[in-house]
Amino acid sequence: MLNVHNLTVAFQGENLFEGFAFQLNNGDRVGLVGKNGAGKSTLLRIISGEQEYDSGQIATDKETSIGFLKQDIDFIKGRTVLQEAYEAFAELKRMEQQLESIHEQLEHRTDYESDSYHQLMVDLNEIQHQYEIHGGYHYQGETERILQGLGFVREDFDRLTDTFSGGWRMRIELAKLLLQNHDILLLDEPTNHLDIESILWLEDFLKSYPGAVVLVSHDKMFLDHVTNRTMEISLGRLYDYPKPYSKYLVLRQEMREQQLATQKNQQKQIEHTEKLIEKFRAKASKASMAQSLIKKLDRIDRIEVDEDDHSVMSLRFPISVTPGKVIAVAEKASKSYGSNQVLHGVDLRIERDSKIAFVGQNGQGKSTLAKMIVGDIPYEGKITLGHNVQIGYFAQNQAEYLDGSKTVESTMLDAADEKSRPRVRDILGAFLFRGDDVQKYVRVLSGGERNRLALAKLLLQPFNVLIMDEPTNHLDIKSKNVLKDALKNFPGTLLLVSHDRDFLQGLTHKVYEFKNHQIKEYLGDIDFFLEQRNLQHLREAEIKEPTSKAGMQRGKERKTDFAQQKRLKSLQNKLSKTESAIQQLEKEIKELDFELSVNYEETIAKPNFFEAYQGKKAQLDQLMEAWETITHEMESIG
Repeated sequence: MLNVHNLTVAFQGENLFEGFAFQLNNGDRVGLVGKNGAGKSTLLRIISGEQEYDSGQIATDKETSIGFLKQDIDFIKGRTVLQEAYEAFAELKRMEQQLESIHEQLEHRTDYESDSYHQLMVDLNEIQHQYEIHGGYHYQGETERILQGLGFVREDFDRLTDTFSGGWRMRIELAKLLLQNHDILLLDEPTNHLDIESILWLEDFLKSYPGAVVLVSHDKMFLDHVTNRTMEISLGRLYDYPKPYSKYLVLRQEMREQQLATQKNQQKQIEHTEKLIEKFRAKASKASMAQSLIKKLDRIDRIEVDEDDHSVMSLRFPISVTPGKVIAVAEKASKSYGSNQVLHGVDLRIERDSKIAFVGQNGQGKSTLAKMIVGDIPYEGKITLGHNVQIGYFAQNQAEYLDGSKTVESTMLDAADEKSRPRVRDILGAFLFRGDDVQKYVRVLSGGERNRLALAKLLLQPFNVLIMDEPTNHLDIKSKNVLKDALKNFPGTLLLVSHDRDFLQGLTHKVYEFKNHQIKEYLGDIDFFLEQRNLQHLREAEIKEPTSKAGMQRGKERKTDFAQQKRLKSLQNKLSKTESAIQQLEKEIKELDFELSVNYEETIAKPNFFEAYQGKKAQLDQLMEAWETITHEMESIG
């Protein structure tokens, strides 16, 4: 499907990577990993055709289509969510305009016997036929299905896209991409702005995707669930193994240990041969033997050990001054967004040196309460900060506030005061911005590099309380570990909003679960919380419990008995299989439609072609009806 041979890309005179070679085939689900700035997003842009490369070759089949989900998305203002999603069907929309124009003409024409009227009827039949074979009567339902899978509700469909945050706009772009049925999907950090339900839905979608998928992600669980192949970019080299991420790490370590052992044995042989050469050189009678050994030594293919990139940022959060014993007290704190009640009557007391995790499904108020504590948004009730409290706040979209027209260094200097300005270069160096890197414009930085810069900027101001909302978004796995170590050693008060169990383990000793507009306290770490809730994974705490529309009442939970849970699980499996079958049928119908559009006469002349074609369409209709039935039944189970 796609072949890359000897690909080389240079940046500012130095090779970013060199000699990359790999193939992509149907069914490949590749996790593209590596440290921030290694070239992952660059490689995706090159494959998509958005960026030039210096040398090498990229060859694809003539009809291969490639879809690319970028980190930065710009929408045209004035479109609703549905209108923007329908942009995925530009050709169908063009046909709809043609059909509308023809219908308008036919309404006002009375020259039924004229050649031009006859031509209009011919055009109408032809366009209607093309519209049907390209899925014109199914795309609207499919669009709604995928939008709902990514977390939108029907009430959102008619809202303007510019009323949504960047994360939700990214979901719309992802929906458009998934609707276009590309042969190759390139996804750059697709889970960064998704809640857990949408991540699980996307996992199932990608696992059954018939084409090739290449995704950049730092979510180990997502990589392990979706991928069957890992490509890592490290120090300009590409390592490619047919294993998901965790298994790849084990395999690569084993291979490196084998390389080291083999290299050690070879080095012993080389040293022994060199000693013989020195010994024989001293004797005239052994000179020819010495020359023979030298030639043998020259012919040895020296074993090289794969290098590891151990460069990581150096991070330490110093405390400014010691605050009072009480950091913050919330009394009857509430927050609504219009008619949507997020938090109601929350009471909370945070004491000095607390290490707290906020967990729970998206939309339950974790980020909202963090913003209320730092005074970013208005609210009802009362939140009082204690004596000498100085808050350092890292918002979920902190990197979005950076000015792309500034350089890395100027971003820091503009945010620094007299005390911190002399330390700007040292702080940037600790975050791996060294030498000419500080003169890079923010707009050219990768998502992970922007997050590192936002973290560096945080250190310019004094604080003794650190509130961080999803700080690991865009950070590579090594940087995540460095951040975790720094937070472990932070002597002040820590409040973390995160859905990453690996990151939270060992970081906090108190957990607040957000659910039904309230918070519940657990006096232990994240593992204690999961044990108390009888959950295996943090993901399970974030999955919404199905409720029927008729039974939806604010603040009430609808419990399910064992039989209902068993039935729900069965329906979920059935739904997943039905969706896979729908996707496969749509692909088969699309292939048949393509045959018709390329060579209509020969195609319809094939024996039983139309019977098979209509049979597949009928089967697709049945599957769509089955999908709706299963979905409705799942909604009715509480």
